[in-house]
Parts: sequence; structure tokens; C-alpha cells
Amino acid sequence: MAAPTNEHFLESSILWIGKYPSRWSLTRVKYEAYVKARVGWHGLKSDDFTEEGPYLVTGSDFKGPRIRWEECYHCDLNRYAQDPYIQLSNGDLLITKDGTIGKVALVEGLASGDKATLNSGVFVVRPLRDNFLTKFYFWLLQSRVFTDFVDYNKTGSTIVHLYQDTFINFTYASPDINEQVQIAAFLDYEIARIDQLIAKQQRLIELLKEKRQAVISHAVTKGLNPNALMKDSGVEWLGQVPEHWGVVKLSYVLLLKSGDGITSNEIEPEGTYPVYGGNGLRGYCEKFNCNGTYALIGRQGALCGNINVANGKFFASEHAVVVYPRVQFDVRFLSELLRFMDLGQYSVSAAQPGISVERINMLSIAVPPMEEQALIGQRILQVEQQIGRLVMKAEAGVLLLKERRTALISAAVTGKIDVRDWTPPKEG
Repeated sequence: MAAPTNEHFLESSILWIGKYPSRWSLTRVKYEAYVKARVGWHGLKSDDFTEEGPYLVTGSDFKGPRIRWEECYHCDLNRYAQDPYIQLSNGDLLITKDGTIGKVALVEGLASGDKATLNSGVFVVRPLRDNFLTKFYFWLLQSRVFTDFVDYNKTGSTIVHLYQDTFINFTYASPDINEQVQIAAFLDYEIARIDQLIAKQQRLIELLKEKRQAVISHAVTKGLNPNALMKDSGVEWLGQVPEHWGVVKLSYVLLLKSGDGITSNEIEPEGTYPVYGGNGLRGYCEKFNCNGTYALIGRQGALCGNINVANGKFFASEHAVVVYPRVQFDVRFLSELLRFMDLGQYSVSAAQPGISVERINMLSIAVPPMEEQALIGQRILQVEQQIGRLVMKAEAGVLLLKERRTALISAAVTGKIDVRDWTPPKEG
């Protein structure tokens, strides 16, 4: 059953608040909360980290609303004692102020005797007195009221940072403590239900993608005929392949050639010909060095070994390897076979990881007749379309659930719905 709405509202004349219940009052963080962070020059560097000792919490240690203690760095006791105002306890509320600003987490799970402190980039927020419930703030800072406030105050700034003076002047409408307790309980229950639905949809998406990859991988290594006679390929990662497939060294049937140099000044967001680099599409330019449909292997970069397919006239940079068939190949079959081979594992360790073309040329692959390649390519397209539609549907469902989640939080913490009489539904 939908929660009832409040009847009497006042106009706040504040952009991110709008109207609020007449029994609520406007206030600011600085009047209600104690906000502290590690002073910049006290920030710890990697040399200060230790294997044991007090936990050192940063925003990257947030996993949803919790701290991943097992992934935290540690510091020595002197660093912990340096600032008593940011020594953490269970029940503290944390919010990130740098990078992805506005992520919130509750401090929970610290055992008796455990010590924890903040590194730079995070505020700790505590009530000045028994005037607000931390859990209410936890939900308030996830609402559109707060995100709209942050967006309003970062306009024109190129550095994403939430300054303490900005945060403590965040104005919001606050109910009394009893209603805060009700709102927090309502959201704890309802958001947990929505999060469960989101998790189920996300797991479905993972399973669909795994199924898509499994079907495609089987097709490019075993073919489509389950009754085909098989033989040992002599290649460990291939295992058995259809008896009529040829097993050859990759360099006998494919020519791998790096693209050409191009400066960043020549690449634009829009243009005539697409430019492909080590991580895929980089932009556009006014010249091309390839014309046709080819598989591309990322030669350098964080995604080296990744596979893309380019069509028509395009420019391949020196960070991409163009795959030129020496014999006839179906490009869809070929690109999926190369993707299955996980070529990134043949990268050479360096500051900038890079594929060793020489090592790849020495690998053996199984090649079916061209007619069979075409059938496999058609099957791959069919699977991608079928499962792609299911993935899109599930992703749309996740998006709607997340929108519902945000809307419900915002409605509750702004008093648009009245949950004072709400009680958890009886189970069963």
C-alpha cells in the first residue's frame, strides 16, 4: 500500500528543497552536526601505510553503505593519534568529498579494541547533540535534495570537490527526532526490498552474458554439429576440434600488422574517418589507412588484447594491430575466435602493457571451411541479438528500480510522503 502524503506544506524558496511539511523546520548541517576530515598536510602517502595497525579509511573502501575493512590500508599508532577528531567508532557516518563526491557509508563492524581513522577525501559526520538520527542523515545524503545541492554548488568548477564550508551550509528541512526514526525504519525496509530486486536483475544480466559467451566460444572452437567426429588438436587451450577442421599456425593464415602513427592534434570528436587505437575507437580524422572489414587487436594500453571490428574506411593507429587474412575468413567468426583466445595474456610486462605480435604469430588455431565459418558467424549474430534483447530488458529494469529507489528516498526525507504511522508488514 502506498504511503499517505502530507497535507500542509510551506514554501522554502530554496531551489533544492521546494516545499516542505509545515511541522518541519529548516536548518543547516553546521547547526546540527559535527563535521571533520583529515587536514590536507596530514594526508598519508603510500610510504606511511603499514600491514597492520589502525584501519585507514578512504572512499574507495566503501562497498555500498558499508566499509570493506579487509581491503583497508593500515597506519601506525602515531598517525592514528595525530587527530582524535577523526578516530572512528561504530555508528559514525562517512561521506566522500573528493572524486566521486557524496558516497555515504556507515561505520559498522569494528570489534572491541579495533581502531580506525580517516585518510584524506572523506568527512565524518556526527550529531552535535541528540538532535538528529545518523541513519536519517544517511538517507538524506542519498536523496535528490543533497545531489541537487551539490550540483548547484559545483557549477562552473572543473575540479570535483565538496568543500567543508560548502557542506556545512547545506540547508534542508528536518522533522523531529521521532519522525526521523520512522523515516529511517521505513527506508531501511523498503530500500532493502528494492536492492534485492536490483541484485536479482544484475545477477540475471551476468548469467545472460556468461551464457552468450559460452555459446559463442563453443561455436568457434567446436562448431555447430554436436555429432561431428572429433580429433585432438594438439593445442592445449583448444582440446578436441571437429575432424575436418585444419589446425595451423596463426601466422600461416593471418598477417598481423600494426597501424600508423597519428598525433592527438589530428584526432577530433567528429570527422570523416574513425580512428582506432589500443582501446577501441579514439575519435575521427581526415585520412584513412584501411578500407574493408577487419578485426583489430589492441596492441597497447589498459585493454591490450581486446578485439574490435572496423568497417569501411578507417584509420588504425600504431596502438592497434590490423588482422589481414591470408586466406578467406568470415570476420565475425574470426573476431570471436580471437576474443576467445584472450590475447591479453600474451602482453609484455612494462609500464605500458603491450601485446607481443611475435608470440601471437606462434600460436595455433583451428580453421573450419569457409562455408562453415559463415554458418557459425550467422549463429553468433543470432545469439548476440537474442541474448542482447534480454540483457537490454533486464538493464532497463535495473534502471527503473534505481530511479524508484532514488524517488522513494527523496519523497521520504523531504516529507512528500507521511510515514509516521508506518509499520513493517507482517511476514508470511
